[in-house]
Amino acid sequence: MKVTVIGGVRMLVLVVVLLALSTRVLAADTPALTGDPASGPAVSPSILPDSIPLTSSPLSAPIPPNEIRITGMGSGSVPWTILVLLTFLTLIPSLLLCVTPFARLLVVFHFLRQALGLQTTPTNQTLIGLALILTFFLMQPVGASIYQTSTVPMEAGRIDAMQAMERGAGPIRQFMLHYVREKDVALFVELSKEPRPRNPQDLSMRVLVPAYILSELSTGFQIGTVLFLPFLVIDMVVASISTSVGMLQLPPVVISTPLKLLLFVMVDGWNLLIGSLMRSFS
Repeated sequence: MKVTVIGGVRMLVLVVVLLALSTRVLAADTPALTGDPASGPAVSPSILPDSIPLTSSPLSAPIPPNEIRITGMGSGSVPWTILVLLTFLTLIPSLLLCVTPFARLLVVFHFLRQALGLQTTPTNQTLIGLALILTFFLMQPVGASIYQTSTVPMEAGRIDAMQAMERGAGPIRQFMLHYVREKDVALFVELSKEPRPRNPQDLSMRVLVPAYILSELSTGFQIGTVLFLPFLVIDMVVASISTSVGMLQLPPVVISTPLKLLLFVMVDGWNLLIGSLMRSFS
């Protein structure tokens, strides 16, 4: 009991000392606006002249080097700028699939992997990354045109965000019109019940975007089918030979897969494939 009382007294003394130290620190940090006998009379903030601001303006305060501030684009306000940016970020995956060659490239790469008889090599992440890099390579001129026609005037304040979107749709429209098939355009014009356009420039994005996606998928399947044929011949030859010599217990894929890989490496297949795909967009 005596030990407990002594411990409680020590704790009480420690708390009192800490309170005294904290009070002294707060008194030292408090600005002397209430007056001090050694420094003169007190100065009230209400009687200070208008030319001496008590606090600096947020606009005149220096911006720390690590601080990020979002300003309105052009003459727009900051909330609308943030809304447009967030909406654009959520639509990036859809735009990437709908208005770029990404779908065609990815379909061809998957056909190649199936033709070689490989299930997980290259991996899906590798194929998607390669398709993304090639898509960026192909779309770089279109992106530069969009930047010059829409982003630069919007940053200068000559146009607003909606006008910038309308101008930015022009280069993308020209790119899609160059590769879309007339059959697919006619299909979606009929389905949309729109009047027949006089020229391709009169097509709406509602018709042009799905027609372009369908055209890219059709082209990708055509290239994949042609790519599949030589490897299919190897599979048939190996299967017929293994069956004729009586190797019924050995699956033909065990023999054909190394042969297909050897053929693909000997002819430098990646160089031929990527070169053919890039030239198809010229």
